[in-house]
Amino acid sequence: MHLTDSAHPLYSIAELRAIEQAALQDLPQGLLMQRAGQAAASAALKLLHRLEEGDSAGHSRVLVLAGPGDNGGDALEAAMHLAGSGIEVLVWLAPEARATSPERELALSRARNSAARFIDAGTSMASAAVGAAPWDLVIDGLFGIGASRPLDGECREMVQLVNKLDCPVLALDVPSGLHADTGAVDGAAIRATHTLTFIGDKPGLHTANGRDHAGEVEVAALAIDPALLPTAKAQLNGLHLFARQLQPRRQNTHKGSYGSVAIIGGAQGMAGAPILSARTALHAGAGRVFIAFPDTPPAFDSGQPELMCRRARDVDFSGLHFAALVAGPGLGGDVDTVELLQRAFESDSPLLLDADALNLMAAEPELQSALAVRAGAGATILTPHPLEAARLLDMTVAEVQADRLGAARQLAAQLGVIVVLKGSGTGDRRAGWRRWWSTTRAALPWPRPARATCWQACAAACWRKAGPNGKRPSAPSGCTARPPMRWWHRAQVRSA
Repeated sequence: MHLTDSAHPLYSIAELRAIEQAALQDLPQGLLMQRAGQAAASAALKLLHRLEEGDSAGHSRVLVLAGPGDNGGDALEAAMHLAGSGIEVLVWLAPEARATSPERELALSRARNSAARFIDAGTSMASAAVGAAPWDLVIDGLFGIGASRPLDGECREMVQLVNKLDCPVLALDVPSGLHADTGAVDGAAIRATHTLTFIGDKPGLHTANGRDHAGEVEVAALAIDPALLPTAKAQLNGLHLFARQLQPRRQNTHKGSYGSVAIIGGAQGMAGAPILSARTALHAGAGRVFIAFPDTPPAFDSGQPELMCRRARDVDFSGLHFAALVAGPGLGGDVDTVELLQRAFESDSPLLLDADALNLMAAEPELQSALAVRAGAGATILTPHPLEAARLLDMTVAEVQADRLGAARQLAAQLGVIVVLKGSGTGDRRAGWRRWWSTTRAALPWPRPARATCWQACAAACWRKAGPNGKRPSAPSGCTARPPMRWWHRAQVRSA
């Protein structure tokens, strides 16, 4: 999705239900569904016009999947508007396992009185008719945030068929089969190219399976009174949140003005991880960067000779010698590394723990106890991937991925730290703090998710914490950093 510098709140299913119920108190019956249908039809026409390169979309063919609930009512309203615009519309009606709402019944009546054609899921030719036609667009209105069980029967079969079609798919509110809070998929779910989500954005569209299933996300507020929207407990990350951390540098400064960072790691055969972390810290704006190796260090880094390679036992981590410490990249699991971590825990500097530091914590309970006494020191940030989080929480990776936000919240409360849970839609959580979801593309300097690892977390630690002189690391005016950080610095300066 396209992010701007404005706040982008995310609302849970429970919050959205409360907002909707409050709004319905002052609206005529069916009006909110009609607004949703009109917004969906407008979004569909924009997509069709884009496909036709600005020509009329009147000869387009659109398949509308209408479920038994209010999400299906939204789709039926959209079908009526599209048919009235000259679009050839076929509505696939899902089986009705229970009585539908009066609003949905009204939408069905309005759609049946339009030029749209209908086909019932129970007919023998339904799947054949859908699979054989050359569709220009599919609108998914099977199930929204109210879905409480996996897709099955005809609906599951239709979702699997639609996922094989070679055309854009517009999901209404959320792709059917995707959990709006967690981004989990149990079985099958629509793979949409676009999602028009109603009233407010949802966390599940931006984490776990959400980004693969939702495509481009747009919010239709449906003219809901802003006063009905509560303060969001979660927000989508964006460049604006980092802008104040990366300001143009004054001319009369030097490397000592911007703090020092130490990376602890690099056991035999794993020196690449701390070197990558250290390079990123340097490019992110740290004045001086040290790599503390548990074994004999290399003489220098040929790719970034400014980095200072030291043996860890010779580096003093105590007090506030460093603006930030990063422990774990390529650290290994030897006995000596446990003592090295304990030394890092005793520092008053902000501490970021990644990779092997997290694995050692999961295996050595005394390290978790040592971490607890850092409460009065600098902030502690953990950056686990799902497997590392699972080890710390004594659960499976599947359980972590099924509720990434919940797992991050639980781990943050358990250890009293800030948790940045890596993955598709990185989650940042601390007990009592607002939750942040970030798309890798928006929140991190590199555009490829494969590089969203410990060295970027190191950069985050530099941005968030002041150096010994009280100054935050920042981008230089007329920055000469090599790509991709040069782009990152420019983006921050422009948005400041």
